[in-house]
Amino acid sequence: MLERTIRNYTLQNAVKFKGKANPGAIIGKIIAEHPELKSEIADVSRQIAKIVKEINRLSVEEQLEELREHAPELLEKKEKEAHDLFAFLGIQPGQKVRTAFPPGPEKYPHIGHAKALIINCELAKAYNGEFYLRFEDTNPTLVKKEFYDIMLKDFAWLGVEWDKLQYASDHMQLFYDYAEYLIKEGKAYMCLCSDEAVKKSRQNSIACAHRFHSPSENLKFWKEFPKLEQGKAILRLKIDLEHQNTTMRDPTIFRIIDEPHPRQGKKYRVWPNYDFQNAIMDGKFEITHRIRSKEFELRNELQRWIQHSLNLHTTQIYEFARFNLEGVESSGRIIREKIQKGELLGWDDPSLTTLAALRRRGFTPDAIRNFVLSTGISKAEATLTWDDLIVQNRRILDAKAARLFFIDKPVKIRIKNVPHQTITLRKHPEHELGMRTFSITEDFYIPEKDYRQLENGKLYRLVDCLNFVKQDSSLIFHSMEYEHYKREGHRTMHWLPLKGNVDASILMPNKELVKGIAEHAVHDLKTGDIVQFVRFGFSRLAAPGKFWYTHE
Repeated sequence: MLERTIRNYTLQNAVKFKGKANPGAIIGKIIAEHPELKSEIADVSRQIAKIVKEINRLSVEEQLEELREHAPELLEKKEKEAHDLFAFLGIQPGQKVRTAFPPGPEKYPHIGHAKALIINCELAKAYNGEFYLRFEDTNPTLVKKEFYDIMLKDFAWLGVEWDKLQYASDHMQLFYDYAEYLIKEGKAYMCLCSDEAVKKSRQNSIACAHRFHSPSENLKFWKEFPKLEQGKAILRLKIDLEHQNTTMRDPTIFRIIDEPHPRQGKKYRVWPNYDFQNAIMDGKFEITHRIRSKEFELRNELQRWIQHSLNLHTTQIYEFARFNLEGVESSGRIIREKIQKGELLGWDDPSLTTLAALRRRGFTPDAIRNFVLSTGISKAEATLTWDDLIVQNRRILDAKAARLFFIDKPVKIRIKNVPHQTITLRKHPEHELGMRTFSITEDFYIPEKDYRQLENGKLYRLVDCLNFVKQDSSLIFHSMEYEHYKREGHRTMHWLPLKGNVDASILMPNKELVKGIAEHAVHDLKTGDIVQFVRFGFSRLAAPGKFWYTHE
């Protein structure tokens, strides 16, 4: 009975994670269902480990077939997960769904962008709808070609596919036409007050003289607007200066920005602000649903007012709480400043959670997707740790990363009486990733920390190689077989032969550069490959001999 339960949960976990179950996830489910087994946790863990090993040898198709036969209810739960994530929206079968993700190309995208991007894409997929990627690029002060390029690269790397790619700056005439409509309707007016006066007007709910101009007067000022100096005038909506929501107090919708635009050059000087262009793009192209982070919540009412006033389609918006990754900076402004001061290596600094940094470190698209979806769609603030992301990535890398040797602070040792021979080792204990060979003599490198802990008279093992004993100041060969070590051994350690190694360095998240030697098999790696350096951690090859540390 228990064996079947373990097997069912293992199959469910394996199917969920592309054929590879994780013992830790199974233990939690078993103990939750059978709390009386807590006192037998060691035996249960061994049984789980055995079954996980069996299940992981099966293909995903075989796992699915067995799960359907013995526990179809667990499979149904998995198949409904994506759809159930959006149940709160109340979307009916056959209802039109068109979603959008509208980033501003003003910085490198980070894992928070990935959440909004993936959720909106998944929503469209769940209901056989359309997904639009739209660059909101109407602030030429911050927009850069570099940011368009990296966003397209990062989003494609995540595996996100869009049905339509849009640039808000391609629709300037549309924004101008709707602005004129609002002016003629008496719902917008040209304001020639200073920035400070406008700020006080909104704070104190006091109208300025320009608010009482007629539509024809405002239209005249509007036509002259492009000829004015930057900062001399703005176009404001005429809503309610006493509104409880301060965003509704006659907000600015157009201003002059004298900066060349990376796509439009100097064609325009009068640019719409975020709320105006966002509401129009959503409404004009009939975006039905959009899920975005909670910092935009107060702007929801304003954007719906704009859509209603222009007789545009009304988009259903839902906000979720931003999650904070403990100890990680995500503010584009602060990151820019730290890069300029030399405190960060760039937008892909290993301490950041920009997608470029995560990709360069060795985090996989599937791990990021699983992580952001696991945080759910909630308005409750949450602070997560690197471990929450790492557990998703490790699950994926465990199955496909070659195990190789790297030693920082290597110490040369001589083990007397070692038989000279060739040792062949697997690159992965379970999966067919190939082999590597070493020519063994009496001379080896081992980590300094292992060397310092050698004690007289105790049996040690060079992993997958040989056993030796420390006798006074000498190290003496004992045997080759693991069974000898298993009965009497004290510690295992990784190693490298004296010749054929590669100088290597690994950049850590704190920007420390760890230098050492790696085995010759690193020559087989291609840039971007991720390996697990035994007892050190996963690392991604950035250039020959140069790695970025991923995580343990």
